[in-house]
Amino acid sequence: MAEENKNNRIKWEVAEFKKPARDKNWYTIAGSLAALMIFFSFFNFRLHPFRLAFLGANNNFLFALIIVLAIIIMFILESREPKMVKIKLDSEGLTLGQKFYDYDDFKNFCVLYKPKESVKNLYLEFKNSARFRISLPLRSLDPLLVRNFLKKYLEEDLERTTTPLSEKLTKVLKL
Repeated sequence: MAEENKNNRIKWEVAEFKKPARDKNWYTIAGSLAALMIFFSFFNFRLHPFRLAFLGANNNFLFALIIVLAIIIMFILESREPKMVKIKLDSEGLTLGQKFYDYDDFKNFCVLYKPKESVKNLYLEFKNSARFRISLPLRSLDPLLVRNFLKKYLEEDLERTTTPLSEKLTKVLKL
């Protein structure tokens, strides 16, 4: 899958997204939480006297709409298989599928390799903090090869020693 050519580039493929294995309990808990959030966007409890009250004009319709849209998006993603995306690192920049990123767009990179934790990822941090970092699994690639290649073009982030909290939560919550 991976290759390094004489013309100074590294190519490999990864899945478009990781499809987590979810059981019936996960769907039961997620559905219950979504139903509760939708319910409490229209109703709340009054303390004096203790009763359930409809919020009327003060209800949070937008929040309920966001929850319903999230459920629809999850069902759509659940129903399709991830496509394989081609990745190429060369002297110009990173090509991720059809999208090209110049190295000038990135602040730094980190190759995180922890065999005991089954972690072998490349992280690319954008200079623009409003953009999310790019996280790419290295699969069968040699992490040292990728690290040495990128050091020619980008600064290395030596402070990152663990996977980001957002990725850990995504894995634990099976999102």
